[in-house]
Amino acid sequence: MVKIRLRRVGRKKLPVYRIVIADAMSPRDGRFIELIGQYNPRVAEGGLKVDADRASYWLSVGAQPTDTVRSLLRKAGVLKQRHETRLASKLQAKAVPVGEKKAEEA
Repeated sequence: MVKIRLRRVGRKKLPVYRIVIADAMSPRDGRFIELIGQYNPRVAEGGLKVDADRASYWLSVGAQPTDTVRSLLRKAGVLKQRHETRLASKLQAKAVPVGEKKAEEA
């Protein structure tokens, strides 16, 4: 299974985390597939950078985010954007143009 999780980098007592795509069996700071962002918890503003397109792609192919990464993706707006695009495509499929609707009723 593929997971979206944090990988710790930085020095002692000054952590910085990278948001990576990794196999669930690989160690926390071990091998990973792709780097999609970075999180610095010591910085209030601008401490979170995420490549939204790549995160959305990996979520669409079945990658499971950890709880912490899920909250970070929510904070970055990735999950909301993904939800809105999925909802829009579902509503678009159900929509019937006005001209066709009147023809069906007649």
